Amino acid sequence: MFDHILDPTGQSQRTAVQERAVARRLPSLAGARVGLLDNTKKNAAPLLAELGRLLEREHGATVTIQRTKHAFAFPVDDPLLKEIAAVSDVVVTGVGDCGSCSASAAADGIAFERAGLPTAVICSDAFEVTARAMADVHGDAEFEFLLTPHPVAVLNPEQVKARAKELLPVVVARVTEQASR
Repeated sequence: MFDHILDPTGQSQRTAVQERAVARRLPSLAGARVGLLDNTKKNAAPLLAELGRLLEREHGATVTIQRTKHAFAFPVDDPLLKEIAAVSDVVVTGVGDCGSCSASAAADGIAFERAGLPTAVICSDAFEVTARAMADVHGDAEFEFLLTPHPVAVLNPEQVKARAKELLPVVVARVTEQASR
């Protein structure tokens, strides 16, 4: 296996004490403010927008912000993280549909969790190893992200909506106390 994993972005700061990135989960999404962060990958924005619509319609949440990262290969920058955190109770981000974007999606999730926001990170299953390696580099080898079948980029609009519907229950479980019941 691997002897040592390097962060290709050069932005991780591993410390001797590893802190798990687990924000407190919400009892439900009723009235919750949802932040959406897409990473510029094809179909990321429409998938997250559809998830936002479903969270509003079926769970009583409100999407308060939807932003796009400047580059999919780099973790969320501090100003964007703070902007989203200021108006969100939970965050949904992705889509990790390649190696570098899966790695940065995992890093994004850890950053939002450490900022106190329960976060659902969506990665395609083909890049699970990459996302797990980056989570480890960022000090949280047990970080939970959500897997969806690869690829997401080739889905047509109807398939994007269907994929969002499939992801909805696991997104809700990831950011609420539902998972522990």
